[in-house]
Amino acid sequence: MLYAKEVPSAGGDTLFTNQYLVYEGLSDKMKDIASQLRTVCVGDNFKQANGLSRKERYDRQMSEMKVKDPGDVQTTSIHPLVRTHPETGRKALYIGGHVQQFDGMTDEESQPLMDFFMKQSIRPEYTCRVRWQTGTLTFWDNRCTQHFAVNDYPAETRIMHRITVRGDQPF
Repeated sequence: MLYAKEVPSAGGDTLFTNQYLVYEGLSDKMKDIASQLRTVCVGDNFKQANGLSRKERYDRQMSEMKVKDPGDVQTTSIHPLVRTHPETGRKALYIGGHVQQFDGMTDEESQPLMDFFMKQSIRPEYTCRVRWQTGTLTFWDNRCTQHFAVNDYPAETRIMHRITVRGDQPF
């Protein structure tokens, strides 16, 4: 859930994408390809206001902490690209800015496929835009929805309260 405590006078919207529709919009051949892929995720990959991704911030923190064996700190996870919702049985694409590459592929091999799947996830026909007002409350199911906050309010404040409920293991 996301609750708008304070919103800018303009901008600061959030886009929500129905990942069921993204998957269902793929050709049968692309569905077959997608069902074989597993994503390698490192937190999130989007750039923060300071220009650093989460991985870059993590790497900087690790070097500042002088961690003897960075392998002791788990920073990656692997998820299926296509997830089956445990309650609806519907399949959804699970991809976002946190995906670094596909498991078993190089960055160079992964990038064209990642670009393709990400472009599908931002198609307007699969997306809903929430224009926040103070007091607006949204909720969504992370197992089949992707969201993205639009950072287009440079000199204003946006305060949101978020509650995340622990979910099921993806399959």
